[in-house]
Amino acid sequence: MKPMFALFMGVACLSTAVVGLSTTAALIVVEHAGAAWSGLPNAVLVLGSAAGSLSSGALAARYGRRFVLVLMYGAAVAGALISFAGVLGGSVLALVAGMPLIGFGNSGAQLSRYTAADLSPEHRKGFALSTMVWAGTVGAVAGPALIAPAAARAEAAELPALSGPILAGALVVAVAVAAVASLPRGLAAPVEGVPRRERMSVRNPVILGPLVAMVGAQVAMVAVMTMTPVQLHQHGQGLDVVGWVLSAHLIGMFALAPLSGWITDRWGGRTAIFGGIGTLAVAAVTAIGAPDSPHLGIPVAMFLLGYGWNLVFVGGSGMLSRELPPAQRARAQGTVDAFVWGTSAAASLLAGHLFGLGGYVLVAIAGGLCALVPLAVIGRRAAVPEPVEKVVRR
Repeated sequence: MKPMFALFMGVACLSTAVVGLSTTAALIVVEHAGAAWSGLPNAVLVLGSAAGSLSSGALAARYGRRFVLVLMYGAAVAGALISFAGVLGGSVLALVAGMPLIGFGNSGAQLSRYTAADLSPEHRKGFALSTMVWAGTVGAVAGPALIAPAAARAEAAELPALSGPILAGALVVAVAVAAVASLPRGLAAPVEGVPRRERMSVRNPVILGPLVAMVGAQVAMVAVMTMTPVQLHQHGQGLDVVGWVLSAHLIGMFALAPLSGWITDRWGGRTAIFGGIGTLAVAAVTAIGAPDSPHLGIPVAMFLLGYGWNLVFVGGSGMLSRELPPAQRARAQGTVDAFVWGTSAAASLLAGHLFGLGGYVLVAIAGGLCALVPLAVIGRRAAVPEPVEKVVRR
């Protein structure tokens, strides 16, 4: 199996499993503990993603990316099996206990985009990592589609219906493990001749710029996205409208990732980030101006919200892949991802409080402001090297 295809397969399988597992886990928790706790499985999964990203960066710097990918995806299989056992035993605690390990697998999927960049020439790094982001499209479509047939199979086997999607998720992640295990053993091995513990600081402008931009975009996206279904529900919209609006958002988040990669390679990561910030700002203004428009205003806002996040995410990742010294790269990438995923959990909780205080408009205002904050950091940065593609074409 070719390395890029193996990485793509791993991310596609992992994202499929995560979408199905997190959705099913939320349904199980509602059934056993009430709607107030429905967000717990996803919050724990996100925290696991943050912890996994932090550790995966250090481990990748020491042992190479192939080892970490196999380890993280393997942890996700174990987590899904723990959750499956919890469903069989009627234990919500065991169900939730498996979610951090599934989050570890998600951190492996994030690491894959940097691995893809390592495998590519300088003028193609942005596009290479964007294909791994695009793999999330597979999960967005296949994950929900997996739930009903897996539940039916479980019922046919006289098991709890919702245990089926959990077990199916474990099997799908096992395919991801097999895919990344086929990667060359020397892939992205530690850099020889460079101290492994070379000092790294997030104050380094090359790290700080992408870090602040990606965190700002993540907070803006998660806050508005989390409250959009609530806003639609309060205005009497059914699940069909909610599903359609979220589909528009997911298309923006993943489907256009190769375009973001091309922009990053052609004009540089900073240009992609600036474009993403502008798109997020337009999304916020659209949501503020049309909070009661479920068939036009909100879907457009959600699409722009997704694509603005994508531009910032791909552009920031491209900067970290291209501008950092090899000795610092893996740890810095893991640290940035840990910050991004850690703030996701906080953004989800904060969005609920803001919605209670001032409704959807206040959430959109806060999201737009968070998206603009990185301009203060990115704008002060010294000019970065010209995009490699421009140099090559001369």
